[in-house]
Amino acid sequence: MKNRAMLIGAIGAGKSTLTNALLGKIVPAVKTQTLIYYDWIVDTPGEYTENPFFYKNIMATALEVTHVFYLQDATNSKMIFPPGFSTGFSKLPIGVITKSDSPEANIERSIEMIRSVISYGPIVITSSLNGEGIEQLKALVKMNDMESMKSYIMDSQDACLLFTDQLYNSRNI
Repeated sequence: MKNRAMLIGAIGAGKSTLTNALLGKIVPAVKTQTLIYYDWIVDTPGEYTENPFFYKNIMATALEVTHVFYLQDATNSKMIFPPGFSTGFSKLPIGVITKSDSPEANIERSIEMIRSVISYGPIVITSSLNGEGIEQLKALVKMNDMESMKSYIMDSQDACLLFTDQLYNSRNI
């Protein structure tokens, strides 16, 4: 299977804007009404994550991807994912903090929130507007296992990359 990522997150979390940035498109984001398949990305409507009735759609779509991006808007204090949500998918999880460039962004809060969803895996702090974290996300999707992603992050010394290892300890490695 070709590596492909599915983006999930709340309405307005920046899924479509991030998709455009990852694909190098300079177009205004529009409200996603249904699943949209691009080359290596699947963009999902926020309703799929906000309404548990639609979880079956996320689960079915996850069968077609290798990675799942769990988006948390850095300007939003609300977490829509249940604790441990990523463990319900046998796909490589990547936490994505969006809108890091906003004056209202609270990066630390967002990291802690996404850690409740992903207990073991990468977290990337992004800004679709200034390009922060975009190349790093592309690189992570090319990797086929968690150890490769962890090595990439540990070797990079990049401030927008974190690896959470809460399965084994309570601190960020």
